[in-house]
Amino acid sequence: MDFDNNDKRIAHWRLRLCRSLDDLPERSLPAGYHFVYYEPGDRDTWIRIEQSAKEFDTYEDGAAAWARYYEGHESELTERMIFIEDGSGDRVATATAYYDTFGRDGSGSAWLHWVSVRRDHQGRGLAKPLVCEAFRIMRELGYTNVIIPTQTNTWLAVKMYLDLGCRPTPENAVESETGWRIVRTLTNHPALASFEPVGLDTILANSSEA
Repeated sequence: MDFDNNDKRIAHWRLRLCRSLDDLPERSLPAGYHFVYYEPGDRDTWIRIEQSAKEFDTYEDGAAAWARYYEGHESELTERMIFIEDGSGDRVATATAYYDTFGRDGSGSAWLHWVSVRRDHQGRGLAKPLVCEAFRIMRELGYTNVIIPTQTNTWLAVKMYLDLGCRPTPENAVESETGWRIVRTLTNHPALASFEPVGLDTILANSSEA
C-alpha cells in the first residue's frame, strides 16, 4: 500500500525528536529559490502554504492555528519565520525557528514549528534546505538544542529529520513506541533499527481500511 506524505489513514501518534545545534548539516536551495523572512501581512500566505501541504483542511483551521501560536508575537517572526520564494516571487514553503509556546518544556531548547512546502513545489529538494536554515537561525539566536514535535501521519517529514541527524527523545521513544515502530516500518530508517516493525493493521489502526 502506498501512503501520502501527509496521510490521515495512518494511526496518529505524537512524535518528538531532538538534536544538538552543533555540527549542523548544510543543504543548498535549488537554483531559482531563495530565503526571505516574515513580513507583516504574511499570515494568509502562511495559511495557504500550510493548507496546500494538507496541514489544515480549511482556511479557518489555519487562522485558528495562527491565533494560537503566533498572534501577538508577530514582531518576533521577523527573525524567526522564514519562507522560500521562487523566481516569480511566490512564497512556496515555510518554517519557524521558535520555542515552546505553552511552557511544557523546561530545557530552553528551540522548537521547530510548522515546516511545510506547497504541494506543487514538493519533490524539488526544498525541505531539507528549509529545515537546515531554520536550524542555523536557532543557533544564531543562541539556542544549543532543538526539539521537533511531529506525528506519524507526516512520516516522510520524520524520515527527513532522521536524515538530518535528529533522533527520538528518550521519553517519546517510550511513550510513543508504537508510533516509532510505524515509522520504522514505513521508512526502514537505520536510525530506528532498535524498533520492531509492525503489521499493516497497526499502521491503519484508526482507518476504515484497517
